[in-house]
Amino acid sequence: MAFGRTSLGSSAAGGGRAMGAGAQRPLSDINVTPLVDVMLVLLVIFIITAPLMASSIKLDLPQTDAGQPNDAPKFVSLAVDAAGKVFLNDQPVTDEELATRLEKAAADSKDTEVQLRADQTVPYGKVVALMGIANKAGLSRIGFVTDAPPPAGQAASPASPAPR
Repeated sequence: MAFGRTSLGSSAAGGGRAMGAGAQRPLSDINVTPLVDVMLVLLVIFIITAPLMASSIKLDLPQTDAGQPNDAPKFVSLAVDAAGKVFLNDQPVTDEELATRLEKAAADSKDTEVQLRADQTVPYGKVVALMGIANKAGLSRIGFVTDAPPPAGQAASPASPAPR
């Protein structure tokens, strides 16, 4: 063979795989040709795509105030405690005051969201009545705010009420 040693080796006794005293060891060189091929393909891909990513077209875009992406979403906080008292943005209100203030919030923006927090003991009818007041005022986006239960095996934090 023109390459020198064979990959299987040879033995003086003719046993094939058995390595005798004068036997040659198997050829264990790494074939780097596939590695070089893959690296060259990646290099060509990077050479082609690098100018596309680096180039930018200079444009003089028009300026506008409408639809800025950094506008914070608008919301009002509506809460009902265990006694049934209603709070709008942490201020106590009556049902009439609530209706007028929600109408004013709806006039400012129709996308205003009502974040409703109600105690567990508040009757369902009271919550539905508040949702109706908000809907009549023109605010149809209502979100219910809840607390996550403590993970299993941990005691409830002092800020959260004890389980009933």
